[in-house]
Amino acid sequence: MEKAKGTWAEEMPRILWAYHTTPQSTTKETPFSLVYGLNAMIPMEIQESSPQFHNFMIEKSNEGRKVNLYLLDEVREQARVKAEALKRSVELKQKSKLRPRQFQIADLVMRKTHPYQLKNKLSPKWTDPFRVVEVLENGAYRLETLEGGVIPWTCYGTNLKFYFS
Repeated sequence: MEKAKGTWAEEMPRILWAYHTTPQSTTKETPFSLVYGLNAMIPMEIQESSPQFHNFMIEKSNEGRKVNLYLLDEVREQARVKAEALKRSVELKQKSKLRPRQFQIADLVMRKTHPYQLKNKLSPKWTDPFRVVEVLENGAYRLETLEGGVIPWTCYGTNLKFYFS
């Protein structure tokens, strides 16, 4: 795309063709084959000198296409199962990295600073200590400042860490 700066509209069909005919990592199938039940032929295979052009028989092709269409639902279901399995494995890997933290009422904690609150890369990543006032479900907590000022929003345990004075 760098070389074709002003002509991206003309390049788009080729880019889409490449995407639709490339096996995806989640399903191990091409989007084209999931829609039409067979693999696409690239323009080089359609030329008269290719073996596929010379060995083409319309009766065999029609039979093969009917079989592919008959099996298409099964192929789509297998692709869905593969994508779901990959999604779950990524989810399990992500959950294995999380360290669940359980805080009790009156624990002193520090809250992670939001990225927009950081002035520069040397700004502190954790804010002043807070006290846990209420333990909610799903790992959420209500906090207050040490002076007793109530924080109006909840914080999740993943954004909190113990404060040791």
